[in-house]
Amino acid sequence: MFDELEVYQLTSIGDREINQDCMAYTLFSEYGLFVVADGLGGHDAGEKASKYFCQGLFKVASKYQGLLQKCPSSRVKDVFQAWVNAAIEEMKVFFAGAAEGENSHTTCVILYLDKNMTVTAHCGDSRIYRLNEKQVLWRTKDHSIIQDHFNDGSISEREMGLHPEQNQLLRTINILKRHQVEVNVYPAVERGETFVLCTDGFWEFIKENDLLQLSDLNSGRNELRKVAKMMRLRAHGKGDNLTVQWVRF
Repeated sequence: MFDELEVYQLTSIGDREINQDCMAYTLFSEYGLFVVADGLGGHDAGEKASKYFCQGLFKVASKYQGLLQKCPSSRVKDVFQAWVNAAIEEMKVFFAGAAEGENSHTTCVILYLDKNMTVTAHCGDSRIYRLNEKQVLWRTKDHSIIQDHFNDGSISEREMGLHPEQNQLLRTINILKRHQVEVNVYPAVERGETFVLCTDGFWEFIKENDLLQLSDLNSGRNELRKVAKMMRLRAHGKGDNLTVQWVRF
């Protein structure tokens, strides 16, 4: 079932010297698991943080997916938080005691799909959008200064990506575990729905019409490339790393 999901993904270095984003996914008949991460740190530390987190998440996936299948609905959030914590422990192993590990951070968005539920976990300002053919159903709420500004009505959704405080985050993933991910549980995916997982290099210039192009039932790889190219053009030579996954049920 879930191994038949339609999935496309792409990443671009943008106008940076190094790409610190990472993305990965796996599909099985019982479930699908997707992750996008945006590393933060000097030199290649951010690149390692995002890569090591993604690797850690998948290394322990079979254990925690099994626990999700057995636990009551009231425990899903706890199990998923434990899954992320285990991934962070794996990050420590990958950093192998290097001093840069404590100063390396990453955002993350994780999407888990099975026949009973949709689970998201996120930290920072990477996002998941859930779409049907007609509208954006919801997006994850950033852990950032500008999300607070949006929440209090002082800026619009469109202004978020253009705001001078756009990169001021309130939570990140780090091996010291200073911040936790936010876990949310939603109804199971329905036929025709689309999920978009992305870093801020993709969403900061996005418009609702762009997202609706991606939710059109005839859309796919070509439309994803076109929208990503448009995001690069709107950056006018100042674009961040750009990473996006597109998932259609």
